[in-house]
Amino acid sequence: MWKREKSTGSAARPTALKRRSKTPGVMITQYEMNLPEGKSTPDFISKPTPLTIDEGKLAVFKVMVKGDPKPEVSWKRAKGNILDKKKFTSKYDESTGEYILEIHKVTGAETDTYKCQAVNEYGKAVWTTTLTVNEASTNPADFRKLLRKSKVERADGESDEKFWDAMLNADRKDYERICSEFGVTDLHSILKKLEEKKKERAQNKCKDGVIPYDDDEILKNDPRSTGRTKHFSANSLMQNGTGLYEGDVEEINLRNAGLNQTGAEEFNILSEEYKLSNVDFVIKIQETTAKEREDALFECVLTHPLPKITWMGKGSNLEDGEKYSITVSDHKLIHRLLIRDCQQLDKGIYSAVAGIATCSAWLVVEAESNLAGKKIARKTTLAGGARIDLEKVAKEQQIKYRQEMEKILASVKAKHDGGQPKEKMALTTGGGDGKKSEISEPDKNAGGKKGKSDTAKASAQRKGKTKTKNSKGDGTASKLDVSGCVTKDVQLRVDDPNNKKHTKSGRVDFDKVTESSEEYDDTDEPEMSAVSQDETVKSNGNKSSAGSVKHRKKTKKVHWKEQTSDPNELGSDSEPSESDEDEDSTGQVKHIKRSKQRRKSKDAVGGKSKGPKDNCTCDETEDVTDSSRHTKRKRQGPLIEDLVIDPGVQFIWGLSDVNAIINETAELTCKLSSEDCEGVWFRDNKKISPDDYFSITKDGPIHKLVIIKCQDEHSGKYRFEADGRKTEAMINVKDPPRFDPEDLNDFTEPVIIKVGHNAIFKLHFVGFKPIKIKWYREGEELHEDTNTKIENSESHTRLLLSRCQRKDTGEIKIKLKNEHGFTEAVSQLIVLDKPTSPLGPAEVTESSAAGIEFKWRPPKDDGGSPVINYIMERQQVGRNTWKKLGEIPGVPCYRDTDVDRGRKYCYRIRAVTAEGTSEVMETDEMQAGTLAFPGPPAPPKVASAFDDCINLSWAAPSNTGGSRILGYILEKRKKGSNLWTVVNAMDELIKEKKYAVKDVVEGMEYEFRVTAINLSGPGESSNPSEFVFARDPKKPPGKVTGLKVTETSYTHFVLTWTKPEEKPGIQDEARGYFVEIRQADCLEWSRCNSTPIIMTSYSVKGLKSMDMYWTRVIATNDGGESVPEEMSNYVLAMPSPVRPKFTSNKMKTFIVVRAGNSVRITVNFEASPRPDIMWLKDNVPVTKRVTISNSDDSSQLLIPSSERSDSGIYSILVKNLVGQETFSTEVRVTDDPKPPGPVELEENVPETVTVIWQPSPDEKRDDRLHYTVSKLDSTKRTWSTVADRLFNNKFTVCNIIHGREYHFRVYAKNDMGISAPSESPTWGMEKKKTKFAINLPTRRDCDLRCAPSFIVPLKLHSAPKGYECHMSCAVKGNPAPRITWYRNHVSLNTNTNYYISNTCGVCSLLILRVGPKDMGEYTITAENSLGRAQCSTVLSVQE
Repeated sequence: MWKREKSTGSAARPTALKRRSKTPGVMITQYEMNLPEGKSTPDFISKPTPLTIDEGKLAVFKVMVKGDPKPEVSWKRAKGNILDKKKFTSKYDESTGEYILEIHKVTGAETDTYKCQAVNEYGKAVWTTTLTVNEASTNPADFRKLLRKSKVERADGESDEKFWDAMLNADRKDYERICSEFGVTDLHSILKKLEEKKKERAQNKCKDGVIPYDDDEILKNDPRSTGRTKHFSANSLMQNGTGLYEGDVEEINLRNAGLNQTGAEEFNILSEEYKLSNVDFVIKIQETTAKEREDALFECVLTHPLPKITWMGKGSNLEDGEKYSITVSDHKLIHRLLIRDCQQLDKGIYSAVAGIATCSAWLVVEAESNLAGKKIARKTTLAGGARIDLEKVAKEQQIKYRQEMEKILASVKAKHDGGQPKEKMALTTGGGDGKKSEISEPDKNAGGKKGKSDTAKASAQRKGKTKTKNSKGDGTASKLDVSGCVTKDVQLRVDDPNNKKHTKSGRVDFDKVTESSEEYDDTDEPEMSAVSQDETVKSNGNKSSAGSVKHRKKTKKVHWKEQTSDPNELGSDSEPSESDEDEDSTGQVKHIKRSKQRRKSKDAVGGKSKGPKDNCTCDETEDVTDSSRHTKRKRQGPLIEDLVIDPGVQFIWGLSDVNAIINETAELTCKLSSEDCEGVWFRDNKKISPDDYFSITKDGPIHKLVIIKCQDEHSGKYRFEADGRKTEAMINVKDPPRFDPEDLNDFTEPVIIKVGHNAIFKLHFVGFKPIKIKWYREGEELHEDTNTKIENSESHTRLLLSRCQRKDTGEIKIKLKNEHGFTEAVSQLIVLDKPTSPLGPAEVTESSAAGIEFKWRPPKDDGGSPVINYIMERQQVGRNTWKKLGEIPGVPCYRDTDVDRGRKYCYRIRAVTAEGTSEVMETDEMQAGTLAFPGPPAPPKVASAFDDCINLSWAAPSNTGGSRILGYILEKRKKGSNLWTVVNAMDELIKEKKYAVKDVVEGMEYEFRVTAINLSGPGESSNPSEFVFARDPKKPPGKVTGLKVTETSYTHFVLTWTKPEEKPGIQDEARGYFVEIRQADCLEWSRCNSTPIIMTSYSVKGLKSMDMYWTRVIATNDGGESVPEEMSNYVLAMPSPVRPKFTSNKMKTFIVVRAGNSVRITVNFEASPRPDIMWLKDNVPVTKRVTISNSDDSSQLLIPSSERSDSGIYSILVKNLVGQETFSTEVRVTDDPKPPGPVELEENVPETVTVIWQPSPDEKRDDRLHYTVSKLDSTKRTWSTVADRLFNNKFTVCNIIHGREYHFRVYAKNDMGISAPSESPTWGMEKKKTKFAINLPTRRDCDLRCAPSFIVPLKLHSAPKGYECHMSCAVKGNPAPRITWYRNHVSLNTNTNYYISNTCGVCSLLILRVGPKDMGEYTITAENSLGRAQCSTVLSVQE
């Protein structure tokens, strides 16, 4: 998945995408939208796992990453660095590809979160893991070190008063964030210390008669939290913090409905809690775009009224002040945030937080762009999109909220009216007169002690279905229902109402109740037996099997708790005992006896009773075994009937704090659930009566207190009481700066002066002193200088701007600020001046023989007054005089009709306003037109055709002839006729570029043309339109059928189809076809042919090899296009599968190459899809010095300069999906062999000679080298070959005649040629003739040897491409020369592409198909032992 990266400022990269890896827990940031082919972002193949390790051991984290290019891996930790090389070692294991972080001899200081980050140029991947070190040391010295270290760590943060203020006032979910901001690491000890500080603050408030609730204490006493360990985490805090909001509202209301008078106030608090927990946004804040210096407004609507919500901007809380204005509507549902004077720094994310609900939106600040250099006046920008009537939505939500509250009250009454208790228990407590308490117990068999006591306490808990009502205020009854046994009603009567005090703290989650405590005398205290299912005793003090603890003579704090996990389940409301009961894991019923000491009463009207501090806190759960003593409390007092208690009057909404302004009206309003109830208003505990300052009104259930004219002494706490309920709010009277209304009206009027005059701004004001005064012009603060004077006094201020210029025009603003607030006022300064000159250049709109029409732009600055007229002057080019044309109205255009054809003119223009005349603006030369006719318009197009009308349209000519087009003439012609007929008359020109031709005959075919006419006359006619029939529109054709692919290749495929059937009245005949394709990964179709094709086949070209394409065909005619016919399967851009096979029959299996020449092997094949090609030498892939060139149907191996080591068997392997084929060629790289060694002659058999010679040095390197033996008989003059292809080193020559001399020669031969001979010694002697001697004349042999020379040289050749070329020449020489052909100095003798022959000295070279690669210089060399000759020519190829 992809998502856009959030921006908290100026982003480092223009675009960045975040996505999750396939490896869980890894987040990848991609820097670029489209990655290059083959590149990828980093990712983790294997990730580090969290480690828990003992102190002193080695911790190792290992990761494996991937990505192209290879990522760089780095390690970090959250609370420190890893720079210590002795402690932290980071390395890379090449054998496994793992990046490793080793932490040596770990200690508690290394317990942290570690982050591994892999980065390359296309993105980064991040994975985090944790290391937990078990510190097992029990040495006291170690604990002292840790203690000292903890003190050092807390030195900065914990000693800071700001830190503790933030912790005391913050929500639980913010504890970790605050600790991290102040650098505090020991969070566990901080929480303990925070708890102590909360208790200290609560005790300090007790001195004032208020015992506030501690949220943490409530959670500890909650039976749901029993037995849980106290490990702190953000999640646990979130759960604890919201656990009180999950209850059944009706149950809460039912409990509170039984609290009589003071219970109503508890109901208000709990309804407020219900409101906080369920509050949400009906309309959330929306993204707002504002320009610089404008105000931006965020608005939201809540589901429940709240007096205040939290606004946050870019991560920090926003406060009401000069920059931000935070307001709330009267019904507390609409909340607004106004950001004044927006700048680029203000852009970012803003959030509204209401309870546990939040919403966020962007503020986008656009840079100010004003070409004139003036700043735009400030205005307020709201969120974009459709505007919503917030007041209407808020009113609807207010009605819903009231209905919810009425339903809650109705459910309270219904539950109390329907409940019928079975048995009752009454508890009566005397005030100061020592009246005894009576307790009635349903257990008739209960026995025990009865004694006289001033106070009776009872506590009962049940995890099953239990309902408890709290005692509070005068005569408040507490009711305890134990379903399954009996139902008990406990009524608590307190004679002295002053003994009980109820206050409401700043939090609305709980009630605070204080009780009176009295001293006891040494009499027996009544005992009470409470039986509940699955209960466990839990105590934080002394844990004994008897469960007895002693009461102390001290005040007691009583918490009224709510348990909301089950609508039928309640906890204990008052907890005077030191032991709580919880559910036992065994599920057995346990009885608990609590024995208490009796004390004598020292003061009948005593202080307040308070249980031990620790009775509500616990660290672990203690279960009481069956060995606990079972006791029963005796009943005191008779059973009385249960009373149904009316919940009384409730508050629909209470009072809210008001910030009032001195000498203005302030109003406090609340609403009760009853219209008949009267109430009393108090200020600072003093009753308020209507007088000149206060007005008290009642409108049904709505009670209102109005302070007519607020003064400083009216600040304070106001309270409204009705029927035992009360609500409080604060009124803060402030004296912010204020302007005199009349002066403010005068000030807001724009000040208009002429240039060079003075401007004066003055205002009277009132407010608390001192007041800071600042003046601004266009957002910049003004300071005194030569042209600016500021005079301030206690009640007025004055700004004097001397010698104002036009540039001083703009917004003038004054800001007043004191410690109570600020205000501002805005005015406008307008400095009038004569206008600037009109703006050029002038644009000629018409230039004809009849006149010149041109326009220009108004002045850039009109001087503050509108342009009234323009003064025109004209000069004919070539003359020195200017002719006045007069004044024209203030429209920047002019038409001059008094011109001569072909003449050039210049014009002067001045702007005239009420303040004067501008400077002159002179135009360029303008020439009056000559007779210039317009060009031809575009050919008319047929928009629609019917049997009696044809609708045409056309485009204007690109060349208008320099004047405007007056109209058009339309002509028509029937098909087959040469006569054009005018459709419209000359005096009835067609003004528009469309016309409906009605003078047509049904069924006839027409074509049309159009002619444009300007001031000079008609121009050239357009080209004719296409022929069109005068008939009603046709029906679109049907779908084509039989669509199929007949041929495919890598770049194209061929489609064929069948023409759709014609059905009269349903579908007409198809006139053409469109072919459309789309790639498999694309959703848009692209049309292959822009005009319809008539044939039922089409070749789609320009495809990407091996890509998948979807294709469809659409039939079309004059009636429209048919439904597309699409192929059921995609088409793959590749030929039909063909098994590789070699196509050339002339491929050689053996090639001999002279060392130093090039080796070229070309193989032609046929295969589909495109095969993979591999060349091997002796079954091993060829080396890099071998060049391989592949194409779709051939492959070539080239060795530019061969060596003997290149000899071997070269094989080509052609393989694709269908099959494979191979071909081998043996290449032998050799040279002319060296001659054999010395030759020896032996005669082993008469008349035979054995020739023995030493082998040639090349014999070891050439296995095809052999020998040839020749002999010369003394009776003959020529050498004759006696043996050839000898592969050994000796040969026996037979038929040796005695008396003759023999000479032998041995040659070495190979595939390249023959070596020089090795001569043998002379063998044998001639016989001496004794009979006669003949003296023959001396005879000289004729030497016929000669050096090579060319008899017929090569000619220049020019051959067309693709034809054959034949080159030939004649050469002579003795011995026969060796012939070598070259192209561009590269030997061609071994190139199989050229056919070379040498017949009796006629040397030929044949090229079968001449191509561009064959162009160049061709050279032939002839060489023998007497010399060398060469001849060259040039071959050019014609395209």
